[in-house]
Amino acid sequence: MFRRKSNELEVLLAHPGGPFFTRKDDGAWTIPKGEAAPGEDLLTRAQIEFEEEVGFRPENVQDWIGLGSIKQKGGKIVHAWAFEGDLPEPFELKSNLFEMEWPPRSVDQAKFFTEGVARRKLKQAQVPLLDRLRAAIKG
Repeated sequence: MFRRKSNELEVLLAHPGGPFFTRKDDGAWTIPKGEAAPGEDLLTRAQIEFEEEVGFRPENVQDWIGLGSIKQKGGKIVHAWAFEGDLPEPFELKSNLFEMEWPPRSVDQAKFFTEGVARRKLKQAQVPLLDRLRAAIKG
C-alpha cells in the first residue's frame, strides 16, 4: 500500500513480530507478505495476506500495480503488487492471532514511511520494489 502525502511517496511496511525482531529496526521491515500454495493465483494470495497481516481489507482499489518478483537473501521469492490507499481512521493493527506468545511470521507494527526512510527500513532485497513502484506511478 502506498499513499502520497505532502508531495511525498509513503509506503506501508510491516515489522516482524517475535523475540528475534524485538530490537531490530533498520533492514528488518518488510512489505506485508505470505506464502502461496503451488498453482495458487499470486495476486489473490497477496490480497489475502495483506488482510491477514494488517487486519483490514482495502476497498475500492482502482489498480493493482505488478512490481514483479525479487529473491531474498535466504532464497525466498517474493512476488509484489502495490495499490494506492490509506489506513482507516482510527487504525489498530490486527495481525494473525495465536494462543502462544510471539508467534512466528507475525507482525507487531505496520506504518507508513517516506520513500527515503523506507529504503533504510526495508530488507535490502526488497528495496528494488520501491524503484519499480516509483517507475510505475511516474511520480
